[in-house]
Amino acid sequence: MSFSWTPHRFSGGALAFDVANSVVLRHDDARRVDRFETTGQMDSFPKAAANFCAERMLFGEDLKPVLPENRTAFRELREAIDGYFRARVLGVDTCGLLANLLDALSQTLRRAGSPDSLDVATVHSTLRLIATPDPERTKICNNCGWLFVDRSKNRSRTWCDMAVCGNRAKATRHYQKRKERNAP
Repeated sequence: MSFSWTPHRFSGGALAFDVANSVVLRHDDARRVDRFETTGQMDSFPKAAANFCAERMLFGEDLKPVLPENRTAFRELREAIDGYFRARVLGVDTCGLLANLLDALSQTLRRAGSPDSLDVATVHSTLRLIATPDPERTKICNNCGWLFVDRSKNRSRTWCDMAVCGNRAKATRHYQKRKERNAP
């Protein structure tokens, strides 16, 4: 299957969420896709992040890929980010998840090969999200389940990307209404 990093893949609003969202359909085991499973995709992610990520001004254009020996730990960091922030949005007790996340963050910093690498930039992004004064701005997309930062004025955003998930949800709703109207 052909794949490329597009602006939609960076609709999380923060590098940490874009990394967490690299697992597509996370909670559907039959259709789940890990975009970091392939080395080439993980290696091309930093360049795409420099073009599309909302936080690209914070880490610049020369973001280096994760070193091969750190990739397993980076995937563990990704899962810790997703677990903690998803639980926080859902209102689940996050004490243990926060401890796991902080441990993953510190391990990542200890192993990082370069201060301008993807793993270090992800750590910084995660720390900014943990310290954010408005944690209720972190949301889960009603369509795809990705994490995102709601930067709308009235905090009413329900989709990670209106052009993709919003349109899909509206099309599904329209289809269901037509189907109900035409039912015998």
